Amino acid sequence: MSAVGADAGLLSPVRAGTPVEAATTDEAWLQAMLDAEAALARAQASLGTLPADAAAAITAAARADRLDVRALARAARETANPVVGLVAAFTAVVAADDPAAAEYVHRGSTSQDILDTGAMLVAARALDIVLGDLRRTADALAALAAAHRDTPQAGRTLALHAVPTTFGLKAAGWRRLVLDSADRLARVRRDGLPVSLGGAAGTLAGYLQYAELDSSDGPFDPAGYTERLIEAYAAETGLARPELPWHALRTPLADLGAALAHTAASLGKIAADVQVMSRTEIGEAHEPGPAGRGASSAMPHKRNPVLATLIRSAAHQVPLLATGLTQCLTTEDERSAGAWHAEWLLLRECLRLAGGAAHTAVELAEGLTVHPRRMRDNLALTGGALVSERIAAVLAPRIGKADARRLLTRASAQAGEEGRTLGSVLAELPELQGVFGPDELAALLDPTQYTGAAGPLVDRALKRGTPPL
Repeated sequence: MSAVGADAGLLSPVRAGTPVEAATTDEAWLQAMLDAEAALARAQASLGTLPADAAAAITAAARADRLDVRALARAARETANPVVGLVAAFTAVVAADDPAAAEYVHRGSTSQDILDTGAMLVAARALDIVLGDLRRTADALAALAAAHRDTPQAGRTLALHAVPTTFGLKAAGWRRLVLDSADRLARVRRDGLPVSLGGAAGTLAGYLQYAELDSSDGPFDPAGYTERLIEAYAAETGLARPELPWHALRTPLADLGAALAHTAASLGKIAADVQVMSRTEIGEAHEPGPAGRGASSAMPHKRNPVLATLIRSAAHQVPLLATGLTQCLTTEDERSAGAWHAEWLLLRECLRLAGGAAHTAVELAEGLTVHPRRMRDNLALTGGALVSERIAAVLAPRIGKADARRLLTRASAQAGEEGRTLGSVLAELPELQGVFGPDELAALLDPTQYTGAAGPLVDRALKRGTPPL
């Protein structure tokens, strides 16, 4: 790649060097548009409206390495899209191989058909990579959830200890989010990435005119040919068949952006939790990684949670970029002067960032180290206040619900102020003398015995295996 204008990922390390980055480069995008041109020629040839040898020549010449991507980018400044220059340059390449085939390049087509179809091909190839990474992540999280089904941990709400939970339930929740994202991406991959075939203004008039001129099978049937051409183009590309031309109906991009935003944000939830658990004063988990990863430029003792940080960076960006794709639904006329053009970079960055996050999440989930002993230590930090809800529930039928809550609120505050355990304060309260049996209060204050239905919930979540994505 030319050094001028090259994007090496210096400011976006979450996607640097990942498989999805290679699938979304300028060269990959150029190849996808060439694939769209070649598939169109083959589709037309299959209907007898373009010579088969011309389609073969066009397909053979459709290689990105035969074109200068930087020159095409510069030429695009004169036409506001890269396809005009691409068609001219590609026609010259085909002509060098087979002069007779050159006149059939881009036959009846328009820039938006090729660029949009190419974008869908790029998206399809990127989503295949992302879905594979999400499956590996889900499998790793399932293993964590099963291994730690009953590992007690302090649940935290609004940043503070709430009631006990289990790490297994937390991991099962992470997995559920990953599978939710995979479901959304899989639906888009299967049904929501259509070919674009509309011609100059969405009527397919150019395709039909050339087809009628080239047809030798009796009276020309425009409606029938349209159906067959769309079906053949979808088959050649492996993309979905649209109900209508979608030059100005940008649902495919909005839906794709929404699914990618959900993916990045879901993975971001996992990353945020890992960051919290990695804090020095919490220490309940730490990331995998070789020596030197996470090093600070100033503090030799630090080992920063790099993987979680990379994932979270994507989670903060993709929803904003996807909002831009949704805004591009508001288009004018049969092709937008600006909204369509604004989509291209937004889409690529959504694919790159979500794909980079998914690839990073695999390493994080497969290598996360969990520290159950530290989790147990942290359960004791509040001196039993973590299970005040349980004590209040047990006391309610004995002294009244309102009195029980007031008593526990007062006792918890006193324990905190005096640096004592909740149990020691409760044992001294005159209102509770004789209310508890000799060992009952100690048992009720054990946080490891107050995890509710966490274990069965994990079991239920894991009954749903990781589907083929």
